[in-house]
Amino acid sequence: MSGAHTGPSTGPSTGPSTGPSTEPRTGLRIVRLANFVTPASGGLRTALRELGRGYLAAGHDPVLVIPGDTESDEMTSQGRVITLPGPVLPGTGGYRVLARRTRLRTLLEELAPDRLEVSDRTTLRWTGEWARRRRIPSVMVSHETADGVLRTWGAPGAFAERTADRLNRRSAWSYSKIVCTTEWAEREFIRIGASNVVRAPLGVELDRCRPGRRSNALRARHTEGAEVLLLLCSRLSVEKRPALALDALATLRENGVRAALVVAGEGPLRSGLTRRAQDSRLPVRFLGHVADREALADLQAAADICLAPGPAETFGLSALEALACGTPVVCSASSALPEVVGEAGIAAADTPTAFADAVRDLLSRPEPARRAAARARAELFGWDRAVASFLAAHDAPARIPGHPEAVA
Repeated sequence: MSGAHTGPSTGPSTGPSTGPSTEPRTGLRIVRLANFVTPASGGLRTALRELGRGYLAAGHDPVLVIPGDTESDEMTSQGRVITLPGPVLPGTGGYRVLARRTRLRTLLEELAPDRLEVSDRTTLRWTGEWARRRRIPSVMVSHETADGVLRTWGAPGAFAERTADRLNRRSAWSYSKIVCTTEWAEREFIRIGASNVVRAPLGVELDRCRPGRRSNALRARHTEGAEVLLLLCSRLSVEKRPALALDALATLRENGVRAALVVAGEGPLRSGLTRRAQDSRLPVRFLGHVADREALADLQAAADICLAPGPAETFGLSALEALACGTPVVCSASSALPEVVGEAGIAAADTPTAFADAVRDLLSRPEPARRAAARARAELFGWDRAVASFLAAHDAPARIPGHPEAVA
C-alpha cells in the first residue's frame, strides 16, 4: 500500500487554480474517476461534489478525473478536478467517457494515489486491475444496477441477469471493495456471492433543501390555474422513464384531477416528450437543466408531489432533495427508492394508473402531515454520514487530527 501524501499533486495545470488552500496535507490522496458527467448532470455530479468536499474537510487530498471537451486542471471546493478530453457517446445527450486509456494510465501513475474510487462499472473497470497490480486499495461505486439498466434498454430479464452477473463478477474481482448505496443495489452482488461489498448511503443538503423555501407565488406561476403541481427532476433519457410522468399526468386529468407538471432536466428524449405534451394538450412545462441549485430547491419546495419513475435508480438524490424540501415522492417500486423514501412517499408499479393512484393517495393526506413526514425522512440522510461511510469503505480516517477543516 502506498503511503500518505504530504501535499497535493504538483503536476502541470492547464486551467486556473482557485478554491481551497494548497497547504501540505497529511491525509490520503483519493483519486476519483467518473464517466457520464456533464454540466447538466444531476445526482452523480452532486454526489461527487459533496463527497469531495467531505474528503477535503477531513484532511484528505481528493482528485477527481472526469471527461470533457477540453483538458483542464483546477483546484475547487471539492479538491483538484482534472478534465481530460473524451468522446461523446452517441444518443446519450452529451455524455462523455474517458476513452484514452494510455493518457489516463499515465495520469494515474503521475498522481500516485493512495486510494482509487471509480464511478463507472463498464469502460473503466480496467483501473481496478491497474490498482490491484500496484497494491493500491480500490473502490467501485455502484450508482446503478447492471441488470436494471439492461432491462430499461429492452434486454430480456434472463439475459439481463446473466450479463449483469458476468460483469459484476469481474468487477468484484478487480476492485478491493464494491460500494452500494442501498440494500437494493447490493442484491445483485450478493446473488453472485461477492464478499467484498459494503454499503454507504448518499446524502442531501439539509440546509439548502428545506420546507421553508416553499413559495405559493412560485407554485401559482407553474400551476397556471391547476390545483396540483407535480414535479419531475430527471435526466430525460430512456433509463429514467420520463414518459411515465406524462402518462400519469394524463391519467390524473382524465379522472378529474386538475394537475400540471413541471419537468426540470435535459436529455435526448426532450424533443419527443415536448411534442407529445403539445399534441395531447397536457399542461407540462419543460425547464431544461436548472443549473441554479437554489432555484431548483425553490422548485422542489413549491411542488405538491415529486415523481421519480426511473426503475433502475439505486438511490435517487433528486427525490431525496424533494423530501428535504417537504415534498413527498411517488417512486417506481422497481427501484431502490422505496428503501430511501420509506413512509414519506409511495412506491408504485411502473404503470400510469398506479402512479396516478399513488398521487391521489398522497394528496388525500393532510398537507402539513405529509410535508412534515417528508422532511423527517430526509433528515436521516445528511452528507456528513455519507462522507464518513465512504471514508470507512476506503479504510481512511474520518478526520485528520490537527487539520484546520477537520470535523468529527
